[in-house]
Amino acid sequence: MLKQVMEMFDLLDRSTANGKTVEEFLRSRGAKDVLVQTVEGTEGSTDFIKVVIKGSNGKSSGGDTPTLGIIGRLGGLGARPEVTGFVSDGDGALTALATALKLVDMQTYGDTLKGDIIVTTHICPDAPTSEHFPVRFMGSPVDMDTMNKVEVTDEMDAILSIDTTKGNKVINTRGFAISNTVKEGYILKVSDDLLEVMMRTTGKLPFVFPLSQQDITPYGNGVYHLNSILQPAVVAKAPVVGVAITTEVPVAGCATGATNLMDVESAARFAIEVAKDFSENKCKFYDEKEYQLLLELYGDLKKYQTKGVK
Repeated sequence: MLKQVMEMFDLLDRSTANGKTVEEFLRSRGAKDVLVQTVEGTEGSTDFIKVVIKGSNGKSSGGDTPTLGIIGRLGGLGARPEVTGFVSDGDGALTALATALKLVDMQTYGDTLKGDIIVTTHICPDAPTSEHFPVRFMGSPVDMDTMNKVEVTDEMDAILSIDTTKGNKVINTRGFAISNTVKEGYILKVSDDLLEVMMRTTGKLPFVFPLSQQDITPYGNGVYHLNSILQPAVVAKAPVVGVAITTEVPVAGCATGATNLMDVESAARFAIEVAKDFSENKCKFYDEKEYQLLLELYGDLKKYQTKGVK
C-alpha cells in the first residue's frame, strides 16, 4: 500500500490541501460516492470528507453484510503559520484516506468486498495548537461534538478510529497499537480476531495501548484524555477500536517531519485486512453474549458517554 500512502501524502502535504482536491483525485481513480462539506468553527474551517466504498452485498445496495467504519481522527494536517509542513497529527487522516484509495483501486481491479466500507475524516492545513502534557496538542477549527456528528454515522456496525497517539509516555513502540473494544461506556476485552490480523500484517507480536475510563468520556468534562482516539465511542452504538500510530518517545502532534510513511502503510494495511475479514464475518470486535451478560449483571454504562453530573 505504499503507493497509495505516498500519493495521498502528496495531496495532503500542502498549504492548499482541501477536500475538493482529494475528492477529485479519488473520483479520478474510480470512487463513486464521495461527499465533501466545509464546516466553519470558532477558529477557522475544515473540509469533512466521507467516502463510501459499496460492497457486493452491502446494506446500501439492499444486502445484509455489516458495514465497517474507518475514521481518521485529527485536529489538523498542519498548524500554519505556527509551523511549516505536514504535522504528526495528520497521520490519522492520511491513513484513512490512503485506505479509501486502496479500496477504490481494489474495486477497479476486480476485488470488491461484500460489505460497505465508510471512510470519514477532515482536511485542515492550518489548525490551531493547545497546551498539553507532556507535549503540545493539535487543536481543531471545530469542536469535538461537531466532529463526532459528521464523522460517525448510524450505518457503521463497527468502527476503527485511527489517530496519531505519540504525545504520551505510556505507548513505547514505533508503529501502531490497538485498544480494547469500547462499546456504550464499557471498556471490553481486546478482540482476539483483531490481534490475529495485527500479527499477520506486521509479522510481530501485537501491541495494545492502555485505556482509562477518562479516555472514553466526552471532551469538555474537565478530566484527562490520552487524546481523541476514542471520542467516536462517545456517540456510537457500534463497537469502537482505536488504532494508534505510535512512537517510542513522546512526539508533539504539531511536530513536523514526524510522519513515518512505513508506519502509516502498516496501519492502513491493517485496516484493509480488517475490512476484508469483517466483510466475511471472520472478525468480531466483541463477544455479543458476554456483553449481554455484563448488561444483566451491571446494567448499562451509557452515562460515560455523557459529560456527567457535577
